[in-house]
Amino acid sequence: MQIRYFFTAAELNQRFADDVAARLASAISERGVATLVVSGGRTPQGFFKALAAKPLDWSKVTVTLADDRFVPLHHDASNERLVRESLLVEHAKSAQFVSLYADYPTAEQAVAELNQRVAQLPTFDVVILGMGEDGHTASLFPCSAELAQGLADDAADLLATNPTTAPHQRISFSRRRLQDSRAVFLHLVGESKLQVLKQAASGDDVSEMPIRVFIKQAQPELTVMFAAT
Repeated sequence: MQIRYFFTAAELNQRFADDVAARLASAISERGVATLVVSGGRTPQGFFKALAAKPLDWSKVTVTLADDRFVPLHHDASNERLVRESLLVEHAKSAQFVSLYADYPTAEQAVAELNQRVAQLPTFDVVILGMGEDGHTASLFPCSAELAQGLADDAADLLATNPTTAPHQRISFSRRRLQDSRAVFLHLVGESKLQVLKQAASGDDVSEMPIRVFIKQAQPELTVMFAAT
């Protein structure tokens, strides 16, 4: 794990957008396409806007989410809604988006169709994770009965999870599939998150803090983008 420190979130957002845009441009140059996996929440919104302003050939970029709440697009809790409003605008409006939602009564009923939807995605070029105060990442929660399934070496690309400490069913990429990436980042803002990261880095029990599987991974090495404010 390496940590890149920034004084402000605004500085982080610009530098991070420069880095990710360069990686996507390189992927397009080398392989003709690029695949970007992002996370939802408040933290990445400024970064999304900075990245959307980059003049890439976005028509060759596929964007999807590390996880999403199993709610329709119009719901306030939808990460897809956030991405469509904050990232898939300006230059990035021509990017392709792969949704993690399908119209079924439960996430468990939707997951088979969703796994078919993502089956043809190549090795990701960039994965950007977030982290909760409990050490969860994507929707791999320590409180979830599905955690072991999500961390397993033979896990499917996507799984349904049912956290007991957070609202809504979730659809999440598995640890195995998220690590199938040329670069994995963790985007954090605030001293409280840095303390959680340090706690996670000091232990080994991945069921207690699932982010540990990414901290401990050797390839690709986790890069933490951190700003105090």
